[in-house]
Amino acid sequence: MGNSRKRKKNQAKTVLLVFMLLILCVAVGALLAVLKLTDKEKGVQKYEIPEEKIEANSSVKEKFENDANLSKYTTVALFGVDARNGSLAKSTRTDTIMIAAINNETGEVRICSVYRDTYLNIGNDSYNKCNSAYAKGGYEQAINMLNMNLDLYITDFITVGFEGVIDTVDAVGGVEIDVQDNEIKHLNNYQASMWCTESNPNNFTTDYIPVSNAGKQTLNGLQALAYCRIRYTAGSDFKRTERQRTVLEQILNKAKGTSPTKLTQAVNDVMPLVATSLDVSELIDIATNASKYTITDTNGFPFEGHITTGKISSKGDCVIPVDLATNVEELHEFLYPGAEYTVSDDVLEYSKKIHSDTAPYISVSAAPAE
Repeated sequence: MGNSRKRKKNQAKTVLLVFMLLILCVAVGALLAVLKLTDKEKGVQKYEIPEEKIEANSSVKEKFENDANLSKYTTVALFGVDARNGSLAKSTRTDTIMIAAINNETGEVRICSVYRDTYLNIGNDSYNKCNSAYAKGGYEQAINMLNMNLDLYITDFITVGFEGVIDTVDAVGGVEIDVQDNEIKHLNNYQASMWCTESNPNNFTTDYIPVSNAGKQTLNGLQALAYCRIRYTAGSDFKRTERQRTVLEQILNKAKGTSPTKLTQAVNDVMPLVATSLDVSELIDIATNASKYTITDTNGFPFEGHITTGKISSKGDCVIPVDLATNVEELHEFLYPGAEYTVSDDVLEYSKKIHSDTAPYISVSAAPAE
């Protein structure tokens, strides 16, 4: 995998955070549908990504490999997918897309959700909702989509369905969530419909514990899954991604006080529901080091103040970065504080194309950066 792969192996302890992020992907990977694997003995779906398959803006790749401020970070792409047949590698849309930047020196972690309906170059110089990249070209195209549009050099990923979150959250004793009044109805509805699929849309269940009251409380695995799926309150999908990041933080907090035995069991439970470029042995070996890592901030891309929405021709309702270049500058400031960054010529071109495509359909039409 080149120099970045070697650095990753030499910094194996950073993979603990990836383990925690993996759990989050399990939690949010069911936002549209259920992944149910019958062969629990399959284990993780492990994929090596040849270096030549990783697309990135050339100047950006060089900077990530050689810049001292950037080389101290490990950056991982996290995908939660709508998959029913156990195939996590391709032919399914990503319902959840996150980027995790891990400071290997301080243990500080920053998480940014990429809104799934964001109108971007999907990795092959065609433009659509960014969650279609995974459906068209699997994890490779999805990683390339992130690298190309966001001036990143990501070489590792984790893709997960959601079933393992129930065992995982229960293994750490549940997660503390401040449930709001307007969330209770939806949380319980999602619990009841958790096992409904397109082929069996009436497969409702009564085997769950309803949430009755608002306020801070401990949610079990099924409740936490349902909480991550809520999108019918104010804020819609933007608020939903915030809930997902909240669950991640709470899982990490609880994991810090959980025994190594239980954490190892949690990893084993979710392995059949995971596709990744990372080594499973690394995840298990260092799963007990959670106390070394702290999530210092989370956010969503595109950023507030540089975002709008609109129905873009046949693409449907999209999230639109009003000037992609400005958004990418803010993303780098967020993920890698203190590191110098200049927008690449490639991103400037993508920014102009997005503006040209979307301006006729939206009320906010700020010109892209030159």
